[in-house]
Amino acid sequence: MAGKRRSSFGNTRRLPSGHWQARYTAPGGAVVTAPMTFNTKQDAQAWLSTVRADLVRGAWLPPDSATTFGAYSTTWLEHRELKPRTRADYRTLLDRLILPTFTDVPVRRLTPALVREWHARTALDTPTLRAHAYMLLKTICATAAHDDLLPANPCRIRGAGQAKRASTTEPASLDELATIVEHIPARYKLMILLAAWCAMRFGELTELRGHDVDTKRGVIKLRRGITWVDSKPVIVTPKSDAGKRDIAIPPHLLPAVRAHLLAHGVGKDGLLFPAAHDPGGHMRPATLYKVYYPAREAAGRTDLRFHDLRHTGAVLAAATGATLAELMARLGHSTPGAAMRYQHAAKGRDAEIAAALSKIANGGTR
Repeated sequence: MAGKRRSSFGNTRRLPSGHWQARYTAPGGAVVTAPMTFNTKQDAQAWLSTVRADLVRGAWLPPDSATTFGAYSTTWLEHRELKPRTRADYRTLLDRLILPTFTDVPVRRLTPALVREWHARTALDTPTLRAHAYMLLKTICATAAHDDLLPANPCRIRGAGQAKRASTTEPASLDELATIVEHIPARYKLMILLAAWCAMRFGELTELRGHDVDTKRGVIKLRRGITWVDSKPVIVTPKSDAGKRDIAIPPHLLPAVRAHLLAHGVGKDGLLFPAAHDPGGHMRPATLYKVYYPAREAAGRTDLRFHDLRHTGAVLAAATGATLAELMARLGHSTPGAAMRYQHAAKGRDAEIAAALSKIANGGTR
């Protein structure tokens, strides 16, 4: 006959299998059985002690809230309104970095200690990925707390959602930019120029169509972009209203824009920069990299990523004396943080300005 033992809170009993079961009476009178069995009586009693502690401090949740984090996060992701690429990125973060630890853990059993232990050993060699995973976990837990599945959000590690880049890439100089343009095939030259002088992203450039370019007004109308999900292009709208913007084309670029439209027969709905062998298809990043990498090498800038050309354009715009609001509008930023970085970078020219002032003071002789 299976043994049965009573304690001051709940009771334990030994099952025919040799494992131990724990039960207690919940507020309201219902008898609750632990969702798992235990190898020893002491383990079963320890589990009862944690339940009792939750009751004492007001953190106890009813058994029907014992949903596992794996099940809850899947439902959370399904019901969240997200861009396709963001949804795919979240799924990857969950599968690779979060669920291997938390998939079978009941949501109500997530604690700051568990989160700290996970964070201390997760993605240590990829700090940006680690920060993104932490922020996703924190966001899901915030929803769980709102749903009363958690007494409070267990993600409380200060600064864990931020990752500092090990180094900052210097923007391209005008000479370096000219060298890159010189060494890249003709059909990509305008793409490089717009990325730099108009601070445009790869996804914005590769969905740019004839009707988006107004050469009379000298304006590019940005309303869409391309993101790649499961190796397939998906047309998306900008993440924020600020991303939908009209970009003034620097006058010195207008001849190149007109020449590109004519040389490649870009119609009203045609892509300015289509796939190499498919005029109606979208260019893949790898296609650009095949020609961009040799061009940047010719400029002596093997560190310059294509996205750094947008950084170059932002710094150039800041160097003109553009206000923070003007930079935000040109770059499509909805918050001032990123635009402020470019203003700070432009201030690096202060020594050059001072030297030029001295030259004026000396009658231009030095």
